[in-house]
Amino acid sequence: MSASSEPWWIRFFPPAGWLSAYQRNWLPADAVAGVTLAAYAIPVSLAYAALAGLPPQVGVYGYLLGGIGYALFGASRQLAIGPTSAISLMIASTVGALADGDAVRYGQIASLAAFSVAALCLIAWLFRLSVLVRLVSDSILVGFKAGAGLTIIMSQLPSLLGVAGGGHNFFDRVIKLTGQLGHVDPLVLAIGAVVLLLLLLGERFLPGKPVGITIVALSIVASTLLGFSSLGVAVTGKIPEGLPALGLPTFGLLEFDDLFPLAAGCVLLAYIEGVSAARSFAAKHGYPLDVRQEFLGLGAANLAAAFGHGYPVAGGLSQSAVNDSAGARTPLALVICSVTLGLCLLFFTGLLTNLPKAVLAAIVFAAVYRLVDVRALLRMWQVSRIDFYAAAIALVSVLLLGILQGVLLASIASIFLLLARASQPNVAFLGRLPGSGRYSDSARHDGVEPLAGVIAFRPEASLLYINAETILETVLVAIRNSPDIRLVACDLSASPYIDLAGARMLHDLYDELASRQVAFCIVGAHAQLRDLLRAEGLAERTDSGQWLRSLDSVLGDDPASIAN
Repeated sequence: MSASSEPWWIRFFPPAGWLSAYQRNWLPADAVAGVTLAAYAIPVSLAYAALAGLPPQVGVYGYLLGGIGYALFGASRQLAIGPTSAISLMIASTVGALADGDAVRYGQIASLAAFSVAALCLIAWLFRLSVLVRLVSDSILVGFKAGAGLTIIMSQLPSLLGVAGGGHNFFDRVIKLTGQLGHVDPLVLAIGAVVLLLLLLGERFLPGKPVGITIVALSIVASTLLGFSSLGVAVTGKIPEGLPALGLPTFGLLEFDDLFPLAAGCVLLAYIEGVSAARSFAAKHGYPLDVRQEFLGLGAANLAAAFGHGYPVAGGLSQSAVNDSAGARTPLALVICSVTLGLCLLFFTGLLTNLPKAVLAAIVFAAVYRLVDVRALLRMWQVSRIDFYAAAIALVSVLLLGILQGVLLASIASIFLLLARASQPNVAFLGRLPGSGRYSDSARHDGVEPLAGVIAFRPEASLLYINAETILETVLVAIRNSPDIRLVACDLSASPYIDLAGARMLHDLYDELASRQVAFCIVGAHAQLRDLLRAEGLAERTDSGQWLRSLDSVLGDDPASIAN
């Protein structure tokens, strides 16, 4: 049965589809993937919870509950859901100011943010708003990730060095950290450096293996035997045992205008990151992905996290890669991961008491350094400067303003850059290719034959209010510099759309040419353009019979007959 012929309720509730087709020999692969993902999730979730300013077990709750929620409604078979570095940093930078130093209120606002993310995802699903996410371009994401990576790294360096740190943004943190370098704790630095080196070596030589959980276990053993806490090394401390207590988030903590920007920013980042990862795995394994359904999957994951007093979660590429490389065939791997994490919360939290916080900082460092993609930035500089500028704006905005404000400012700036580029379209002045009836841009090709007494131009963009004046001025300059012009031909074959300002521009060009006793014709107009040109009265000023014709067929006529 094709995806299009499936009953609507199967598309709405994906497990009804993949469970009915489940094969028994998939179970061992899903089981191994689930346990492996849990082994990856424990150290990462502890680290990300610390990055978010929340108790360490809250990060585990995100993986446990978010995975179950996504398995019920998500469309991807390999995407893994849990806390991410960017959202953790956004929570830390935004919720701290809203909680006024109250730790209980801090956790309540974080859970309310997860509930709000779920509500916004449902609204986005109902109104099919996945198209709006395309406003955030890939170039913005490159810059945003680089800025987020640098900010997260800077936020973790104090824990790696054993100093207090501080600061409100990247540059403020750099200044404060520089002033504290004389107080670096050599033991904390050694622990962090060794763990970071082992993590990077494991990533390089043991990809897909549970390196993180192994290093965490060794760190706990070393910390317990050597008494790191008595030597002044900060440790995780006691983590409450047991599963998360389910309950409604605390409502009424914030005004709508305080909560909405945080929730909207989390939705934007979570959906973009999740869909990007999900698409890559869907293409790899050859199955279709319903990007609209991803709103329901993301919403269900955040709703479950909110009821477990967690904070917003998302699908990330790194944890999904672990899930995929371990052999996950279906979302059942997420359920097995959640069961494994639940058992750890019930019976093994006491083992994490002596885990040094420097180890968690090193785990975050190893997880996010790849976000700073210098190669991609250099390639943009070489290939497309406007994309590089969009990425640079995103990077600097995140460093200066923070995650939420940075990505929103970069999105707005990207739109303005696109408008600026659209306002300066290329206007090709055409010449004949020798020995043919084809025409090409004289400025781009050598050897094209000039057209005696004729200017033929082709706007290589839609004729819109943002570029109409520029196109008109460009053509008028060419006319002033060309004596003895008898005909100006406007080739609209490369213009898919025209608005009223574009039609007015053609009227103005006609008036200017008429004052010079120069003929004007329009060729190569598509159906939509012809409708608007006719409605705007250009059929009364130009020969509408020529609008469908090619440039060569018109220029084959006598220009004098066209003028008449």
